[in-house]
Amino acid sequence: MTVFLVHAAHVKQVPGRQTDKADTRWRAKLMRHGLLQASFIPPIEQRDVRDLTRYRTKLVQERRREVKRVQGALERANIKLAAVATDIMGVSARASLAALVEGRADPAAMAELAKRRLRRKRPRLEQALTGLVRDHHRQLRAMPWAHLDFLAEPIEALAAEMTRRLALLSGDDFPGVPPEPTGKTGGITPDMAGAPMTFARALTLLATIPGVNPRGGELLVAEGGIDMGRLGTAARLAAWSGVAPGNDESAGKHRAGKTRQGHQALRTGLTQLAHAAARTKGTYLSTLYQRLATRRGKKRAIMAVAHAIVVRACHRLCRNEPYRELGAHDFDDHRRAHLADQLTRRIERLGYRVTLEPITAA
Repeated sequence: MTVFLVHAAHVKQVPGRQTDKADTRWRAKLMRHGLLQASFIPPIEQRDVRDLTRYRTKLVQERRREVKRVQGALERANIKLAAVATDIMGVSARASLAALVEGRADPAAMAELAKRRLRRKRPRLEQALTGLVRDHHRQLRAMPWAHLDFLAEPIEALAAEMTRRLALLSGDDFPGVPPEPTGKTGGITPDMAGAPMTFARALTLLATIPGVNPRGGELLVAEGGIDMGRLGTAARLAAWSGVAPGNDESAGKHRAGKTRQGHQALRTGLTQLAHAAARTKGTYLSTLYQRLATRRGKKRAIMAVAHAIVVRACHRLCRNEPYRELGAHDFDDHRRAHLADQLTRRIERLGYRVTLEPITAA
């Protein structure tokens, strides 16, 4: 007997009457006619890796909440450390906070504990560390701090365990998470071209996409796997992930369509990767975000970048080849003549005459 695990939402797309009483009979009838679509069930090894990635995500989220609690305690004591230091859990910021918790509340002495680039901001740092600190505030900062140190150990243990599991699934000597991409093809070398698709190979290919760090690559392969044939096309993978654009059209009118809920763990991870890709310099994804954010808003732009990332990840795993960066000027290259005419008309309206001549390389 072959057991099918189906999604109830698929039944709404099949014509017919559905009631609570005839629910089981109706699904059995649809099954006999082959109108039900089986859901994706990964193998047990991949499900185990999923559990590890999701648990690590929960621990990282809990760590972020503790950092926000520390930030709230600092603000209530009129300590504006976040206005000067980018990361209040960095080396310099932690040294200053440790001195503050120990009772050494001299702003000038705490500012001298800054290291590297933060030392150039010592006057501002001294001003930010000047506040009304009481024993109550020191206690509120000490307790979350201890919890942060406690969470660091299981997060590192989960990272090591995931490296071991992925090495077993790869079936080869997996050295760990791939290095950060350094060029257009990331960590791919010529002798790696055409290598068989394994989890180690998939992580290396995904790391070539801007914004996808090793942890993000582990999330993508743990949730979606490395066999894209099970999910079909990139459009189906995007819809399953919950980042596909919504479509609401009636009588020739397009209304604002909402994205479906989709895979919550994968959708959340793709949103974080999209924020990282939007901050990159001179890439296609960052340009896509900037073009859409001005017209459609930042949230829709982030969803569009997340959709672009999952589509490119599907293509990388299907074609077994690294990501090729199109560059920030790819949008202009597709409409070069139209853009030149538009800019020429704008300059001529200002009273100037423009002559277009192509630049030839010397």
